[in-house]
Amino acid sequence: MSEPSMLELRFNSDPKKLRMVRERVQEVAEEYGCSKKLISDLVIAINEACMNIMQHAYKGEKSGEILLQIQKKSGDVQVLLTDFADPIDPKGIRPRDLADVKPGGLGTYFIQEIMDECTYGHLDNMAGNYLKMRKKIN
Repeated sequence: MSEPSMLELRFNSDPKKLRMVRERVQEVAEEYGCSKKLISDLVIAINEACMNIMQHAYKGEKSGEILLQIQKKSGDVQVLLTDFADPIDPKGIRPRDLADVKPGGLGTYFIQEIMDECTYGHLDNMAGNYLKMRKKIN
């Protein structure tokens, strides 16, 4: 990511940190002039992605570190979430069947519906994972 980040935030993989993350994402998106709908969508997608990292990459361990970077670039909002957990298999990241009615498990579905692009991968030397998301600014 070459332009200065709109937001760069490091936090532990503790669900109690998500309120602060949501507030900071909203503040930065408002400062950038995003529409209320886009702000709401970004908050939902980033919150869901962070929760997935906490639950699946760190398996509930609250001491793991997550790095969130958000920036504007060429009419887009670009989000990069990085964790330093054991590598996960990106092929296993998919929403559950919506016909399977039960609580939870829809984070990936919401992320894919909200964002224009999502790319999962591993850091060099398999030292963690990343999620790049992009959303066009209306």
